[in-house]
Amino acid sequence: MADDPKSLLGLLNGIAKRTYYHEEGITNEFLKSELYPDVQEEDFERLITKCTALMKNMVSADMDLNQSEAFLTAQMNKKEHGITEEQAAVFRKFWKSHKNKIHESIIIHTTWNNSLKQVSWRIDLKSQARHLDQINTPTAIMELQVGKNGDETEKKL
Repeated sequence: MADDPKSLLGLLNGIAKRTYYHEEGITNEFLKSELYPDVQEEDFERLITKCTALMKNMVSADMDLNQSEAFLTAQMNKKEHGITEEQAAVFRKFWKSHKNKIHESIIIHTTWNNSLKQVSWRIDLKSQARHLDQINTPTAIMELQVGKNGDETEKKL
């Protein structure tokens, strides 16, 4: 992998934008020209493949910070195709700032039907009534707000 932390962080951001945030204009050629213009094409493709695989492992397991730390430590201890401590630090920094955004993006792009947005509830007791058996009868009232992810319009049930 390349050694410059800023370039590696930029590469991880580019891969995330393309893969999880669905930005169209980010291609391998664009990333190479902006971040690694002096690296051979074959080495850059290997770097993209390695970073994408590591990121997909972290995303698919929905790793918290402790799990990502253990995962990156295991990657550093690999004999072949491992990562350096500096590269692991870049991955940690990236994951700390992007974990929640990537998670939300995946949820938005994989939910097709309506989902529950908010629940409100209360319990009413009658304190006055014409008949004695109606007093202190509890009544539950629930309000469910349902809507599509990304939509501002909501349905109240």
